[in-house]
Amino acid sequence: MAIETVKPPRAEKRPHAETWYGHMKQDDYHWLKAGNWQAVMHDPALLPGDIRAFLEGENAYHEAVMADTAALQEALFAEMKGRIKEDDSSVPAPDGPYAYYSSFVTGGQQPRYARKFRDLSGPEQPIVDGNELSKGRQYFHFGGLSMSPDHGLAAWSFDGNGSEFYELRVRDVASAADRDEVLLNTAGGAVWAADGGSFFYTLQDDNHRPLKTFHHVLGQPQAADRLVYEELDAGKFTGVGKTNSDRFIVIDIHDHDTSEAWIIDAERPFEAPKLVAPRETGIEYDLEHWNGRFIIKTNRGDAEDYKIVSAPVGDPRSENWTDLIPHRPGCFLVGMIVTRNWLIRMERENALPRIVVRDMGSGEEHAIAFAEEAYSLGFGEMREYDTDILRFTYSSMTTPAQVYDYNMRDRSRVLRKTQEVPSGHDPAHYVTRRIFAPAHDGEPIPVTLLYRRATPLDGSAPLWLYGYGAYGISIPAGFNTNILSLADRGFIYAIAHIRGGQEKGRRWYKTGKLDKKTNTFRDFLSCAEHLIASGLTRKGSIVAQGGSAGGMLMGAVANMAPELFGAIVAEVPFVDVLTTMLDDTLPLTPPEWPEWGNPILDRQAYETIAAYSPYDRVEAKAYPHILAVGGLTDPRVTYWEPAKWVAKLRELKTDDNLLLLKTNMGAGHGGASGRFDRLKEVAFVYAFGLKVAGINKMAGFGE
Repeated sequence: MAIETVKPPRAEKRPHAETWYGHMKQDDYHWLKAGNWQAVMHDPALLPGDIRAFLEGENAYHEAVMADTAALQEALFAEMKGRIKEDDSSVPAPDGPYAYYSSFVTGGQQPRYARKFRDLSGPEQPIVDGNELSKGRQYFHFGGLSMSPDHGLAAWSFDGNGSEFYELRVRDVASAADRDEVLLNTAGGAVWAADGGSFFYTLQDDNHRPLKTFHHVLGQPQAADRLVYEELDAGKFTGVGKTNSDRFIVIDIHDHDTSEAWIIDAERPFEAPKLVAPRETGIEYDLEHWNGRFIIKTNRGDAEDYKIVSAPVGDPRSENWTDLIPHRPGCFLVGMIVTRNWLIRMERENALPRIVVRDMGSGEEHAIAFAEEAYSLGFGEMREYDTDILRFTYSSMTTPAQVYDYNMRDRSRVLRKTQEVPSGHDPAHYVTRRIFAPAHDGEPIPVTLLYRRATPLDGSAPLWLYGYGAYGISIPAGFNTNILSLADRGFIYAIAHIRGGQEKGRRWYKTGKLDKKTNTFRDFLSCAEHLIASGLTRKGSIVAQGGSAGGMLMGAVANMAPELFGAIVAEVPFVDVLTTMLDDTLPLTPPEWPEWGNPILDRQAYETIAAYSPYDRVEAKAYPHILAVGGLTDPRVTYWEPAKWVAKLRELKTDDNLLLLKTNMGAGHGGASGRFDRLKEVAFVYAFGLKVAGINKMAGFGE
C-alpha cells in the first residue's frame, strides 16, 4: 500500500547524548519529554508549545490518512455499541441490610452506584451517579466507592484528567450531599475504621508514587490527617485494604517480587500499625483473617507457584507459619477468598483455571471446573464474611459472561445473570480452540483462537494476534464482544499466552523477565510462525496488537522480524525502555527495576535492556504498517515514549507503509473514560487493521 499524498510531520532533531559504562547513548528526540511533565499531569494546558505542535501535527496527519475509513469506523462503532445492553446492571451484592449494585442507563457513558433493601424490595436508593458527576468534564473516571460500616456514608473518588490522581470525597447517602472535606492526590480508595468515624487512604506524591498512608478523621481538613505509614523505598508500591472479616486494616508494601504487610485493628484505628513479617527479597505474601489466625498466601520456602499457610494473629512472624495448602509445582495459586467457614482458592494449571472450595471445619475440598478447551473464571463481588454463597463468573471466547451463585454447602449453583448481546449472538457460529506453538527452546506456548465457523482455514484468512507478556499478568480467554467485529470480517483472532505472564505458573513469568526478557519476544514470534506453518494464515497477513508492556512487545517484534507482520498496533507502548529505566524521577521507574533490571547501578542490566529496547533498536529498514496510540496525561507510559518512537521510525524506515501516531490529548493510560467514547477508539484501531489488510466490509457475515 502506497502512503497517501498527505505528507507526515517530521520532528526536529535536537542532539542529546549521554554516556553510560562507556556506551554513547544518542537521543535526538529527547526534547519531546516536557521538562514540566509533573505539572502537565495535573494540567495538560501547561504542555510546552513546541511539543504540543508536534503532537497535534501527528494527530492531524492520522486524521487525514484515516479519513477514508470514517464510514467504516462508524459502522464498527455501531456494531460494538449494538452488542452492549445499554440499560444494564450488575447482580446485587448483599451487605447487611442492603444489596449494592452498579448500573448503566440508556445513552449513559458512566456507571451509577445504588442499593436496595437486601430482599430487593422498595425503591432504589442512589449513591453516586457518574453521568451527573461527569457533566462538563472532558474526562471522568471513578476510583473507589466504599461504604461506612453503618451504611450511612460513602467514600468515593474520581480522576478528572486521566493522570490517576484521585480526588476523594465523602457523601451522606440519605441526603445525597457530599460533605465539605475533599482529599486531593489520593490513590482512589478509602478503608473505614470499625466505628465509621474515620478511614485510611494512600497519598500519591508529585512523582505519582503511593508511598504514604494517612488516617482521616471525618470533619478535619486533609492537612490535619495523621501519617500512619511512610515507605522510604521509592521502589515499592503501597496500598491499604481490609481483611474480608472486616477485623483488620492491612497496609501492603510490595514490588514485583517482594512484599510486606502491616496491620491495624479496625476497632483501634489510632494504634500504630504492627508488622506481620519483615520483607525478604523475593518473598511475597498477602493475608486474610479467620478464627484467630491469619491465612496467608506466599511463595516462602521454595513454593514457586505459591502455597497457603496459617499463623496466629498474636504472633504472625514467618517462623510461626504452618502449611495449610501445600505447594504443588506447576499448579499456580492465583488468589483466595476466606469466609467464616470456607477457604476458596483459584488455581491455574497448564493455562486453565479452576476454583477449589475447602471446608475449614472438616478440611474436605472439592473443585469447580468447566469443559471448554479454553475459558475464563473469576471471583464475583462478595461483600459478606458470614456466607455459604460463592459468587463467580465464567465465560469463554464464544460464551458470554455468566454470573453464578454457588452454594458451597450443598454444591448447587444458580445462574444469576448471563451477559446480554442485544444485537444477537449465536455461539454456534464461532469456534474457540486452544493450540500450542513450539517455542525456540521447545516450550509449548498456549494460543487461544476464535474465528467464524465459516472462515476458511486454508491460509487465506488474515489473523489478529494479541500479546502482553509481563508482570505475571495472564490474559484470560474470556468473552469480548468487540473482537466479534474482526471475526465477522474474516479475521482469525488469536491470543498468544507468552512468557512473562503466569498462564503456566510462576516459572512462566520468571523466564520472561530481567535477563530472560527476550523469551517474551521470541515466544510471540514463535506463535506467529506456528500459525503460518499450520496453514491458518500467511506471512505478512498478521496484524499484531499489544498495549503498555505489550506495546514494548510490539516494538521489539517489529525490529526483530518485521516481515512476519502486515501491521503493528502499539497502544500506550512502553518502547523507550532504556531511557525510562535510567530516569529514577519517573513514577514507575524504581518499582519497575525488579521487572527489567536497574541500568543505573548494573552494567549488565544496561546492556541487556539496550539490546532489545525498541526505541534504541530502530534501524534503517522496512517496517510493517504501524499505529501507535498514546495519552497525554498517562503516568504509566508517558506520552513521549510513543512520540519519540514514531519520530525515529519516520527518520529511519525505508518503506512507504503507514506510520501513524494518535495522542489522546485529554486522557491517560486507559484512553477515553466513557464506555462509548472508548468504543470509538477501538473502532479506530480496528479500522486501521482492516484498512491495511485491504478489508473494506462495512458489515460482517450475514446469517
